[in-house]
Amino acid sequence: MHTSTSAPSLPQVLVVGGGIAGLAAAARLSGADGSTPTARVTLVEAGPRLGGKLYASELEGIPVDLGAESFLARRPEALALARAVGLGGALQPPATAKAAIWTRGGLRPMPGGHLMGVPWDLDALAASGVVSAEGLARIAEDRTMPATEVGDDVSVGDYVAARLGPEVVDRLVEPLLGGVYAGHAHNISMRAAVPQLLAVAQRSGSLVEGVRELLAAVPANPAPVFNGIDGGIGRLPVAVAAACRAAGAELRTGTPVRALRRTPDGWRCLVGDEELAADAVVLAVPAPAAAALLAASSPTAAAELAEVEYASMALVTLAFRRSELGELNGSGFLVPPVDGRNVKASTFSSNKWRWLAEAAPDSFVLRTSVGRHREDQDLDLDDADLVARSLGDLRAAAGITAVPFAGTVTRWRGGLPQYPVGHLDRVARIEKLVAELPGLALCGAAFQGVGIPACIASAWRAADLVQGALRTEGTMNA
Repeated sequence: MHTSTSAPSLPQVLVVGGGIAGLAAAARLSGADGSTPTARVTLVEAGPRLGGKLYASELEGIPVDLGAESFLARRPEALALARAVGLGGALQPPATAKAAIWTRGGLRPMPGGHLMGVPWDLDALAASGVVSAEGLARIAEDRTMPATEVGDDVSVGDYVAARLGPEVVDRLVEPLLGGVYAGHAHNISMRAAVPQLLAVAQRSGSLVEGVRELLAAVPANPAPVFNGIDGGIGRLPVAVAAACRAAGAELRTGTPVRALRRTPDGWRCLVGDEELAADAVVLAVPAPAAAALLAASSPTAAAELAEVEYASMALVTLAFRRSELGELNGSGFLVPPVDGRNVKASTFSSNKWRWLAEAAPDSFVLRTSVGRHREDQDLDLDDADLVARSLGDLRAAAGITAVPFAGTVTRWRGGLPQYPVGHLDRVARIEKLVAELPGLALCGAAFQGVGIPACIASAWRAADLVQGALRTEGTMNA
């Protein structure tokens, strides 16, 4: 295994997985993010590139993101990492956050005054036309209903439907949650996905009034809610990888791991016919891959990890001649599953990102997303069929009749972990079992959040855990 000559006394840590979580862990351990170096790092990634679901590419010379396109800016982790690897000047908020919902036969404005689709401003909701008169009357019953018992956890869809009726779930909560998890509101844990809403549910009678009070108590924050990066979010893992290499870390792609075992001196990782030795290991891989690697060392933890389900989805990215399009406003639209469309959302990327509009002023890039948890059959269609279905929906929703001059389909199979009721209890059990294996830590989207900042936070926590274990074992210098 490669060792850095700059710090020969530091322990060796192996990071398995080269997505943003693995890269963030490698950066923290090697000091590439500006922290104090605490280990010599080797990172191995099974695939041909680093970055995981963050993937910057080009479409006929136009820079595009073929994976995640933004991150939550109200959390500090992604901002801090981007700045640490030299991308601070490239951070850019969306040029517009004005989204629509394609439902009831047209594009309707996303109503303001809600928390993940749970409304408090019923006037704005009524004006949007998203919910019917009957649905609005059902919401009004929330104020006089007795409190609904929720316990420690409940599905978002079940609770909101019980308080406000099914229309709010079908037309608002489902498309918003589906955009984050590619899942279904009736299967998603409130405690894991929207914990602030659970706090409201546990103390309030009226859900509408509880959400109103919660949001009224939040101080005004002029900072953008989301941020992108000039040239694409996919630049972030590239920059982190470069910083890791500059700090002495070794990063290998095309390096699948076959087995992992604990030894008296640390850990051994079998890569092909080669055995890599390490004092500690960070597993930054999806739950099924972690389960396979831990089957021998901790069968119970492996069994828990194997229970984590994933959703698959596809992104259809299309480029049009601007002169051939009519006027397209806003950042795009969401689609309630109840409407039975092919796509679940569309992003008008050239409207949303100033850097993209400037890079290709004569073109207009947009993308659609297809697929939800246990509804991924469309991903088996060929690219031409997925593009045709997307174009059909774009024509019906936004009147787009132009033919794109370029397009690509990106399939993310097993891309998004699902957070059902009880998910955080499972995570706690896994972490307790893994803590019994000295010098091992897990991180990634399967645990404490699927967003980029949450993945980075989990990576930093994993780095802290292995650093603590190495100090306890006396491997790391004080």
